[in-house]
Amino acid sequence: METMTLPTSKIKVAIGDLLVKEGFIKSSSLKKKSNVLEIELLSSTNSHAVRDVQRISKPSRRVYTGADAIKPYKGGFGCTIISTPKGLLTDKQAIKEKVGGEVLFKIW
Repeated sequence: METMTLPTSKIKVAIGDLLVKEGFIKSSSLKKKSNVLEIELLSSTNSHAVRDVQRISKPSRRVYTGADAIKPYKGGFGCTIISTPKGLLTDKQAIKEKVGGEVLFKIW
């Protein structure tokens, strides 16, 4: 199994939990003693394994979208992560909740 560790923050923990729920990664766990986030990746033979990640918003250029402008990514097979007033949501959840926000990244 492939795992990766990274320094923790609230947004990284929320992204990890969201990607586990959507099936892009196997698990995400916070190690309190060492203050790191440990992410276990899916094997490359799995159909839901991460194939590509495209960062949209950057510190130098923030990208925002309204609820009516959100489109499914890769015909619904991919996922766009959006930071909204209701927390981090996928594109499907944001459309359902009818909220927009900052587009963080797209994953497929």
